Amino acid sequence: MLSEFSLIDRYFARRASPPSSRHDNAAAMPLGIGDDCALIAPPAGHQLAISTDMLVEGRHFFPDVDPNALGHKALAVNLSDLAAMGAKPHAFTLALALPRADEAWLAAFSDGLFVLAQRFDCALIGGDTTSGPLNICITVFGDVPHGAALRRDAAKPDDDIYVSGTLGDARAGLGAIRGEWPAASSAWNVALERPEPRVALGLALRGVAHAALDISDGLAGDLMHILRRSNVRAIVDADAVPCSDAVRALPEAARRQCALAGGDDYELCFTAPRERRDAVARIAERVGVALTRIGTIEAMSAPCTTSTPAIDWRDNTGAPLSLTLQGFDHFHAD
Repeated sequence: MLSEFSLIDRYFARRASPPSSRHDNAAAMPLGIGDDCALIAPPAGHQLAISTDMLVEGRHFFPDVDPNALGHKALAVNLSDLAAMGAKPHAFTLALALPRADEAWLAAFSDGLFVLAQRFDCALIGGDTTSGPLNICITVFGDVPHGAALRRDAAKPDDDIYVSGTLGDARAGLGAIRGEWPAASSAWNVALERPEPRVALGLALRGVAHAALDISDGLAGDLMHILRRSNVRAIVDADAVPCSDAVRALPEAARRQCALAGGDDYELCFTAPRERRDAVARIAERVGVALTRIGTIEAMSAPCTTSTPAIDWRDNTGAPLSLTLQGFDHFHAD
């Protein structure tokens, strides 16, 4: 039976590239895995960008999920946070609670984890393992030039609002698993289990976008984070929000729930000045990701005491929609 340290060595430490062999990361990480602490430093003129996400069995994933897909997703959701800030990934730590040391599960999980880590040149530099209910916690480290981070508090009146890719497939996949509607597309499971972090897009948006975040808890809830932090309002064309043909074929109420409030999309939502529309179009072409303009940012009406950040939902004719939507909440979800 595997001990804690043989488990770490076999499935994780041996696959963690030493900083000295990683030309881009060597200066940023003078000491990686294998000591009490890793030592990291951002390049000159840069700031560290740090994010942590926890995945809990039964809350964020089903017990029978493919462990390879779970390894991918555990890192992908953290890389998505770096993408939303316009930060370049460098390293991550992994804290893992396991009910048992299942070698086949560990081999598949670590494969999914490291294939994605290698794609983004992101080194494992430490962590912890223990026995307990399955729980995965990753902290990721990146860097961004001083003043270049894409923040939630930077949206400006008259900005356009964009989203990348399509929204709703992950929630549609969850609904199919729950029996809420028939499974209509294999892409639904891919979206749910193997999200693609938009790192290249986040880097390309530096200097073009004003505010950004990743859509993890649904557009309706996540866009509100930008509005509250920036003290602005938004008009959004609900029919312009991009979704796949399979999601679009769902009944209207289900389609809007998936695309506007579904969560687990890990696409980017960002605002940019309207005079940068050509620049946004060039970025979309360069990184190979569809970017859809879905609305505009408005100033708060005066006096501020009578106006609060809100989303004014419209249809494609401009008519107002009465929609009651909210993003995923870990303490109020079913």
